[in-house]
Amino acid sequence: MTALLEKVITRVSDMPARQQNAIARLLLAELDAENQWNASFSSSQSELAQLAGEALAERRRGKTRKMNPSNDF
Repeated sequence: MTALLEKVITRVSDMPARQQNAIARLLLAELDAENQWNASFSSSQSELAQLAGEALAERRRGKTRKMNPSNDF
């Protein structure tokens, strides 16, 4: 366990049980979400590679434009 995680656990352990459980639920939800993203990305690499290839081909054909976040959203 890292020193930073030990510090967090020490601080959380001083909190009331209700707050500890709330923080634990948040952490578990975050870990579950991270695992879900990792599984999604690892199982879709071929699709992502195909989409990237299509995007590059469109760029080469001049069918794309630079985004301007200030105006495009």
